Amino acid sequence: MNPANTPIAPPVALGADHAGVALKAAIREALEAAGHPVMDLGTHGTDSVDYPDFGAAVASAVAEGRAAFGVLVCGTGIGISIAANRNPAIRCALVHDVTGARLTRQHNDANVIALGARMTGVEVALDAVRTFLTTPFEGGRHGRRVQKLSPGWSASP
Repeated sequence: MNPANTPIAPPVALGADHAGVALKAAIREALEAAGHPVMDLGTHGTDSVDYPDFGAAVASAVAEGRAAFGVLVCGTGIGISIAANRNPAIRCALVHDVTGARLTRQHNDANVIALGARMTGVEVALDAVRTFLTTPFEGGRHGRRVQKLSPGWSASP
């Protein structure tokens, strides 16, 4: 029950493989402390797992509207971002810093970001996630370009 009758924000979906589980935990803690609902889709331990499974789970949650945005973490962020981008409704960007996080929202209307736990420190990652979640899409000329990334678009002959 929502006693204040205030809208409840859709959650942020989180996913990581074994290499990203510690960074994912730090991100989850920061998001919850800031009042963001979180949907943690795993993994929850350091036993070896396959990153495509977690990339797909977060991508599905965002594509189906069960989550507003997604944050993925693996060792480099590369493989899990490729996995997420297999879903046609997803625009997942690998980011290493605040600038990348801001620009991927402003210019690409990304709905998922991927981080590399072996590539990006915790504080930089937390700043990138905060920036990603608070930066709006600029639209305008970028809207035309994002449309060309969408399913069903084809170049005119």
